Amino acid sequence: MSYNTFGHMFRVTTWGESHGVAIGGIVDGCPPGIKFTTGELQEWLDKRKPGQSRFTTQRREADEVQVLSGVLSKEGSDEILITTGTPISLKIDNTDQRSKDYSNIKDRYRPGHADFAYDVKYGIRDYRGGGRSSARETAVRVAAGGIARRVVEGLFIRGALVQIGDKKINRDHWDWDEISNNPFFCPDKEMALEWETYLDHIRKKGSSIGAVIEIVADGVPAGLGAPIYAKLDQDIASHLMSINAVKGVEIGNGFEAATLSGEENADEMRAGNDGNPMFLSNNAGGILGGISTGQSVVARFAVKPTSSIHTLRKSVDAQGREVDVQTKGRHDPCVGIRAVPIGEAMVACAIADHYLMHRGQTGRI
Repeated sequence: MSYNTFGHMFRVTTWGESHGVAIGGIVDGCPPGIKFTTGELQEWLDKRKPGQSRFTTQRREADEVQVLSGVLSKEGSDEILITTGTPISLKIDNTDQRSKDYSNIKDRYRPGHADFAYDVKYGIRDYRGGGRSSARETAVRVAAGGIARRVVEGLFIRGALVQIGDKKINRDHWDWDEISNNPFFCPDKEMALEWETYLDHIRKKGSSIGAVIEIVADGVPAGLGAPIYAKLDQDIASHLMSINAVKGVEIGNGFEAATLSGEENADEMRAGNDGNPMFLSNNAGGILGGISTGQSVVARFAVKPTSSIHTLRKSVDAQGREVDVQTKGRHDPCVGIRAVPIGEAMVACAIADHYLMHRGQTGRI
């Protein structure tokens, strides 16, 4: 299987399967002299790890990251690591696999899952938790994103869950401080309470539901990205679409822009106090012509309902016989919850990548 790498200059390659011994990755192209700690990476991983509430899978993984190469310890410090410019190797052990939970679907294709597609392409598939197609792989991306955040000085990326099913937050209630006060990364205190009741009902039925996540990146320098085939929003969309279960991505107003007039959609400008242009709105999501404007970069992505559910569904097996499939094991009733830190990481990687490409092409930032 090829295509396990993303990025141009800041390149991330991941390896491993859901029920293998470990998962890991290589971050290549990170500049020398970048300082970070494993504690920082762990902080992001702890946001993504399973088993933190009744609304996520009860698989228990510590997700403790090990940095195996590409760094030196700062003199006089056992915690601060400094990148050397060589490949950074990351490893996360799998400690709570229960492969037997999947024995009943060894030869059966789960509807909505990648089982059939993998089998028809490769002629073999790892049925244990989805193998390589499992969202377990995304833990490595989150660790890589922790390093990417350090590449661009002043970069600040936050994500929030803005919709579960048909229940959307009230944007007038948006409060970034609220996302750490509930298990949903929800910026709307009232909607978080409503989601608890809603998801409890979904979970007890053995079903699942989809969601929409919004990522906001502040401190993005103007000028990142290039026209035509190296657009910043193009790569952000590609990175986000690569996340498991993602079926749609939009930048700025996204699909809503189709409902607006030219006057409504245009981001008008005036001269700022510093003499630089000041935008009066941000419908473009901080990117025009594929190039960052210096405004907040805003991206949204839609995640489908978890395909592994307890409800019987019609399908076929590897021999073409009609069967009913019921997936056992531990699964997220809404994968969108744990997708928030994954989305943050992928946007961080895309911005770090374009920062380095811009510096390489223009010699400046």
